[in-house]
Amino acid sequence: MIWANLLAIPVMVLLTMLQVGVVSRLPLLQGTADFLLLAVIAWTLQRRVKNGWFWGAIAGAMVGFTSAIPPIISVISYMLVVVLVQFFKRQVWQAPLLVMLLLTLLSTLLQHGITILTMMVNGTSLPILESLSLVTLPSILLNLVMSVPFYVIMSDMANWLFPEEIEG
Repeated sequence: MIWANLLAIPVMVLLTMLQVGVVSRLPLLQGTADFLLLAVIAWTLQRRVKNGWFWGAIAGAMVGFTSAIPPIISVISYMLVVVLVQFFKRQVWQAPLLVMLLLTLLSTLLQHGITILTMMVNGTSLPILESLSLVTLPSILLNLVMSVPFYVIMSDMANWLFPEEIEG
């Protein structure tokens, strides 16, 4: 449905503004929650959603424009998250909230790993253990705390956009 694709743009713009304006100012140690990542996971995980790729691309572009990471790396990173979600969506659909938590953990690790690797390739000297303990682990914790509310919101949005047909 075209509306689901069109809705991605204002939703991701709003989440980007929240991410840059509010969430980045509320760190736990040096880590912050990633609202765009959570939205992409929760949206793509919905049973009737087929356009997770578009949402992932929009989120990656938004992050690429607002961070120091090259935009192509952000887009690739978010697309890898969509691949991961699609894989789990096909394999383990019986417990979507558990899958949401697991995917939040794995996706945060994946994105932080890609970011650390990109920064190291670009010549930034990063102590790996400090990066993991001060940025990645707190980010995982914050993302896990926020993952259930994001799942509920995206589930409601998917039900609104893709209502189940009632047989009568």
